[in-house]
Amino acid sequence: MKEKKISPSLLSADFANLERDIRMLEKGGAHLLHVDVMDGHFVPNLTIGPPVVAAIKKVSTVPLDVHLMIENPGQYIDDYAKAGAAYITVHVEATHHLHRVLQQIKAHGIKAGVSLNPHTPLSTIEYVLQDLDMVLIMSVNPGFGGQSFIPQALDKVRALKKMLQDRNLNQVEIEIDGGIKLDNIKEVSEAGVDIFVSGSGIFGAPDPAAMIQRMIEEVG
Repeated sequence: MKEKKISPSLLSADFANLERDIRMLEKGGAHLLHVDVMDGHFVPNLTIGPPVVAAIKKVSTVPLDVHLMIENPGQYIDDYAKAGAAYITVHVEATHHLHRVLQQIKAHGIKAGVSLNPHTPLSTIEYVLQDLDMVLIMSVNPGFGGQSFIPQALDKVRALKKMLQDRNLNQVEIEIDGGIKLDNIKEVSEAGVDIFVSGSGIFGAPDPAAMIQRMIEEVG
């Protein structure tokens, strides 16, 4: 049975005190740190590049879960791999050559993930499932933090879980991102999710480190 993992989203962190917040998340027991990379084209927001990821890597003791919400991700895989990513996830909607990009990620010896927007069907990844380490189901429309969870994402998770089981690909992790909070994380876990990304659900709590612990208890 795969370990359930909490991956706090640094999009909700205080970027003026990023090292402090990372230490706090690690103290709370975060398994991964979710790093949202946005280009202002694929999504209507602009965040960080490889130098900031490299700086995060220098102060982090937990693996970096790098989510590329950018067009033409293949152009930047090498840069984010060198910056210290443990996982690199690309969007199926953002590349015409998904198989090639996945092989590019794996060539660096790191885990390869594919993300699906809320409207994107699972059929778009059917023929690359065997090349994946992780599938990220978006439970909000990507680009902004603090959005509400889209309930239909649970049906997609359940269908993905069955698809992986039918192909004997149970080692592939299922991640979810968007609107994950203490009051819904147990239901999401029971649907089949392995990795839970939470931004405002953690950072909006009075004690974010304690909130991570409570989430771990809910999904344990």
